[in-house]
Amino acid sequence: MNGEFIEALREIVKEKGISEDLLFETVEDALVSAYKKNYAKVGGNAQNVKVTIDRDNGEIHVYTPKQVSEEVLTVNEISLEEARKIDPRYELGDIIDIEVTPKSFGRIAAQTAKQVVIQRIKEAERKVIYNEFIAKEYDIITGTVIRKDKGNVFVDLEKIEAVLGPNEQMPGEEYNFNDRLKLYIVEVKNTTKGPQVIVSRTHPGLVKRLFELEVPEIYTGVVEIKSISREAGSRTKIAVYSNDESIDATGACVGPKGMRVQNIVNELKNEKIDIIKWDKLPEKYIANALSPAKVLDVEIDEGSKSAKIVVEDDQLSLAIGKEGQNVRLAAKLTGWKIDIKSKSQVSK
Repeated sequence: MNGEFIEALREIVKEKGISEDLLFETVEDALVSAYKKNYAKVGGNAQNVKVTIDRDNGEIHVYTPKQVSEEVLTVNEISLEEARKIDPRYELGDIIDIEVTPKSFGRIAAQTAKQVVIQRIKEAERKVIYNEFIAKEYDIITGTVIRKDKGNVFVDLEKIEAVLGPNEQMPGEEYNFNDRLKLYIVEVKNTTKGPQVIVSRTHPGLVKRLFELEVPEIYTGVVEIKSISREAGSRTKIAVYSNDESIDATGACVGPKGMRVQNIVNELKNEKIDIIKWDKLPEKYIANALSPAKVLDVEIDEGSKSAKIVVEDDQLSLAIGKEGQNVRLAAKLTGWKIDIKSKSQVSK
């Protein structure tokens, strides 16, 4: 190695954000292994060496420590007489680093150093990408569909490919090459092959983040999202609330001429969205959650956290919803078990 190589290392340190000391130490450790592999001697002391790299000119030196002894019995010892030829100040028991750099070590050292540096660059790049995406976990991101394989959709996030698994895909949604999608980052894993990003189109968090992007009042905290229940591709219920009485939480989410919620509906390929007003009183909250059905009466049991609902006869099918979807989403939204009966069923 030479000065040019050292300069190249420093450029890598600067560009990739790798610690300079750590990089040099790693290369030195790798050179120790290379020396032991190529120059080990039977009964010798090649297993007890250290390697140093001159940080300025790139010169490599291999040293083996020897103890100053009266009688030299092993290769790990040196006589006092020999030691004092090196430096007259040495005494018995001192440890001296004796240079044992082989003439042919330069080529092996350069090859080893290159391999280590390449590996370190890969590790550093993976770390940078991991740190960037772990900071975006549970957030929304835009990606481009690049391919499909075994039910998975692979999405380009510029610096990394993300995986949209079968369970994270919206029912009936097509994913074609070059389609741009808004995705929710469910999880970022640091694997042996590098960072892995798991994204979703079905997660309720996607709806939450879309509302935060579209509704300034939610982003600033004036309007709060209290709960979301979702059956992706079909219907979502979202409960919102504002501490400021002058702010209409549901109106803010709907937006002027319904534009805010319509933008979200368009992004979710016409998924229906019910915006519900949250209330601290369970009776009111549950009644609101069953929208668009109108509720006549709510009777709650705190112990079992269940509610009995009464609606007009012509509202029963609306309150229950197609295949029970409306009441199912309302129960999930509120956290209460809900039993719905019509007025005529109750009066019998």
